[in-house]
Amino acid sequence: MSDLSIVPNPPAALAADADPAFSLADLAAGRPVLWASDEAGDPASGGALHGISPADVDATVERLARFAPLLALLFPELDASAGRIESELVRAPRLQQALGMPEGFGTLLVKADHALPVAGSIKARGGIHEVLEHAEALALAHGLLAPGGDYRVLASPAARALFAAHQVAVGSTGNLGLAIGVMASALGFEAVVHMSADAKEWKKARLRKRGVEVVEHAGDYAEAVAAGRRAADADPRCHFVDDEQSRSLLLGYAAAAPHLARQLQALGRTVDAQHPLFVYLPCGVGGAPGGIAYGLAQIYGPHVHCFFAEPTRSPCFLVQMLAGTPVLAHLGSNPSVYDVGLDNRTEADGLAVPRASELAADVVRPLLGGVYTVEDEYMFRLLHTAAATASIRIEPSAAAGLAGPAMLRASAAGQAYLARRGLADRMAQSTHIAWTTGGLFVPDEEYERLHARGAAAAGAPGRPAGAAA
Repeated sequence: MSDLSIVPNPPAALAADADPAFSLADLAAGRPVLWASDEAGDPASGGALHGISPADVDATVERLARFAPLLALLFPELDASAGRIESELVRAPRLQQALGMPEGFGTLLVKADHALPVAGSIKARGGIHEVLEHAEALALAHGLLAPGGDYRVLASPAARALFAAHQVAVGSTGNLGLAIGVMASALGFEAVVHMSADAKEWKKARLRKRGVEVVEHAGDYAEAVAAGRRAADADPRCHFVDDEQSRSLLLGYAAAAPHLARQLQALGRTVDAQHPLFVYLPCGVGGAPGGIAYGLAQIYGPHVHCFFAEPTRSPCFLVQMLAGTPVLAHLGSNPSVYDVGLDNRTEADGLAVPRASELAADVVRPLLGGVYTVEDEYMFRLLHTAAATASIRIEPSAAAGLAGPAMLRASAAGQAYLARRGLADRMAQSTHIAWTTGGLFVPDEEYERLHARGAAAAGAPGRPAGAAA
């Protein structure tokens, strides 16, 4: 049996969808849906609501550059990149074929954040940035760092003594906790991560090995964040990284956009009215995909179309996009997935979020292409497909973005979106980026279990060579 023969087809619900109107009944029943936005507003307008501007993205890029020598000192794996935390943008022709995406629909690329060094997921971008911004402010305030100085001084005993007197905390389902915990502990902060019930044991163990205090909660992500926020409010030494409300996190993610633009240019991929760009981003609370979408919109304007991917049973961002519309007007301004009858249970732990960030929703609403949902079993099949065709090792949540091209191409809602935006006759020269958001540090035994489930769902025996690369 060849690798390509094991690849699943798009969910049957898509091919059968004859109505471009969004179906709340399908959403509430946990069936795959695509909601496409009718808005095409000013890309800067959402950020302006929260005082966020393109200049803030530039400042974030500059901050990360200032810290690069320190990061190279603290993390040997960053020596080759001179302290830059970035991922490759790679062509994936066999994966494109496996996903049933014809050449006439464009070219598929993979933004490989599943292999980001230090934290092993997209959360390295925002999480590490916020810890660095906090450390910079403390060091400047205490005279340990002069503007324009050498940031490697923040690895000195004096700096570590300062940071040790302060705490950095976060609430997380796992990957953001890893990013915050690893960076904070490396600088010498007292690091605390409040973990929700769906967080994986190996992520807790990895944090504890770094000396991070892990506080386990029986509830979901929202409860872990709320508990962490309460504890931080009672401790003046504590800086709480609030995934639901943090501008610093969002800007850390947005800083990925300028580098991606350079990568696209290096690959000879043009983005303009005749060459649209489609980006598929797995979504939890919304900060990471929201920041990236904002950053890309500042560069490409109406020529980039970002679609967020969520589990069918945890579509918090889609529910938030429907808030205030006739569909969900009765649920208020910030509804949860529980309000529409869903249970927030998914194997995609990084996406197991019941309520979206209102900050991210405000920022991204004027520029979002849409949101689609993916069943867990289909994510596992996509995980297997990525391994079989491109030797890409990812978590289930990171596989959600791979469903994007089929969702757009095979659904009536997707076709209606392309027609409405005048894109239907430009797809052959389009670029599609699936953003793979996590997987580098998944233990071998755990990955074998995930891959076996995906292979079984795809009806494929064994595990392809190179899948764990």
